[in-house]
Amino acid sequence: MNGMTSSGKFAIPRPPGRPHTTPTMTGAQALIRSLEELDVDVVFGIPGGAILPAYDPMMDSKRVRHILVRHEQGAGHAATGYAQATGKVGVCMATSGPGATNLVTPLADAYMDSVPIVAITGQVGRPLIGTDAFQEADIHGVTMPVTKHGYLVQEAEDIPRVLAEAFHIAQTGRPGPVLVDIPKDLLQATMEFVWPPKLRLPGYRPTTQPHNKQIRQAAELLATAVRPALYVGGGVLKANACGELYELAEACGAPVVTTLMARGAFPDSHRQHVGMPGMHGAVSAVYALQRSDLIIALGARFDDRVTGKIDTFAPDAKIVHVDIDPAEIGKNRHADVPIVGDAKAAIRQLVDAYGAADPSRMDKWWSDLDDIRRRYPLGYDKHADGTIAPQQVIERIGALADADTIFTTGVGQHQMWASQFIGFERPNTFLNSGGLGTMGYAVPAAMGAKHGRPDTMVWAIDGDGCFQMTNQELATCALEGIPIKVAVINNGNLGMVRQWQTLFYDKRYSNTNLGTHGPRVPDFVKLAEALGCVGLRCESTDEIDATIRKANEINDRPVVVDFIVGQDAMVWPMVPAGVGNDEILAARDVRPMFDEDDC
Repeated sequence: MNGMTSSGKFAIPRPPGRPHTTPTMTGAQALIRSLEELDVDVVFGIPGGAILPAYDPMMDSKRVRHILVRHEQGAGHAATGYAQATGKVGVCMATSGPGATNLVTPLADAYMDSVPIVAITGQVGRPLIGTDAFQEADIHGVTMPVTKHGYLVQEAEDIPRVLAEAFHIAQTGRPGPVLVDIPKDLLQATMEFVWPPKLRLPGYRPTTQPHNKQIRQAAELLATAVRPALYVGGGVLKANACGELYELAEACGAPVVTTLMARGAFPDSHRQHVGMPGMHGAVSAVYALQRSDLIIALGARFDDRVTGKIDTFAPDAKIVHVDIDPAEIGKNRHADVPIVGDAKAAIRQLVDAYGAADPSRMDKWWSDLDDIRRRYPLGYDKHADGTIAPQQVIERIGALADADTIFTTGVGQHQMWASQFIGFERPNTFLNSGGLGTMGYAVPAAMGAKHGRPDTMVWAIDGDGCFQMTNQELATCALEGIPIKVAVINNGNLGMVRQWQTLFYDKRYSNTNLGTHGPRVPDFVKLAEALGCVGLRCESTDEIDATIRKANEINDRPVVVDFIVGQDAMVWPMVPAGVGNDEILAARDVRPMFDEDDC
């Protein structure tokens, strides 16, 4: 009933588990017991002084597995990858001070991309708080801007309730990260454990059901629009609304664009899918939004990477904006029909409200879109100097992988090429850092995803820059039996930065050469072997398929493939920062693609 009682009052759901009271235990034991009651099966973390009391009872747990990472950032990204791959709440744990502050980046990453994780940190004992004690940091204060909610636990008896509330907040409404900071003296104190606890969330009332009047208005606009477009964001995946999206698209016949965070929400192979929009999106997707007369935005937030210069974005379009977070509606673009609610419920009701409409009204629209698709397909050129084209490597990884393979990426050129040249047919198979753009995301996120989906192939597609930020987690994978596969797209440089230097800084390549081509520092094959993995290298086009197949056949250890690719490949198309989408650039002649005939 979506949290509503028959009287219309909101009912706070109770955590799972049978009601019971247990004789006294320590706060640390209560923490682990609470995680068990919340059906947590894995925690990614590193012990340290303030959190150490929690690690002793965890050793006795038969239900909660701990994975010892090599850096707390890895723990946070692994929890995110686990959450994205499974739909469950990811959990990470760290000690106070630097342990906790190392979680700030993955918390900010999860916050930007609306991923439900709970970070549990130890804190110095209450009498020491505010004294600049050893390894003290106000992590609750530090993370306020980058978490959905945060707690500094005040009493040992509050631990079960706070954990239950944290999980509820993380996964309801707009998902997001929640911090639970627990002073060491509370972990050591004794208490009476009661489950399920009574939640205290008087001000937390996510709106899940959209307003009927607004749904009707949206349906009427959609039925009469001649150039509509469905702008699909990551919220559709979070709401498990892909089936409803498919029904809506089939019913209305409008083109569908899927953002970087929504790849796989709608099948790439469907005729109505016109691609990914944005700075490096398909021209057809950019055109579909830019020239539309109606945009139905579903779980999307009109991010600057999609809109370009906002006051030039889709100038003739009316906007129907569906989002579970009311703060997003109207934040960047005025919504003519604002719909606050769960995407699954909203799309379902929009399908039901959409009546018969003349599909021929969109004939000219589809003729234009098909023409744009024909004239500006995604593609790449082979390199004249004989070096491997990185796009070809990524394209072949996608083609040779299992149908349900999960791909993670770092951030930069390889991320964009993965979004462009791998065909995504299923939801939750493309995991990346969208909003924050976090280098180093790929390897630990792949680790978390593989643990959550052990029977699924997981490829991390990384750059040689990103890979060097978190590759230490391959040791974790090797020791914990998590056989991910890593493709290092090694162009010897910080590729996306080099691309900008080529285009906008007169080829002045300041501090972008990483030395991974020559003097080959580090040697990624040797590094992989030192970390307990299989190391492979591919240096010619003829070796690509055989190398990928060999990697696919290895399932008892992690595999790292060092693909030596050309350094001058660029991501095209491209909308330069600060300009409108009409100024999207073509690869060959670097000029605006849209001319007057396209308007």
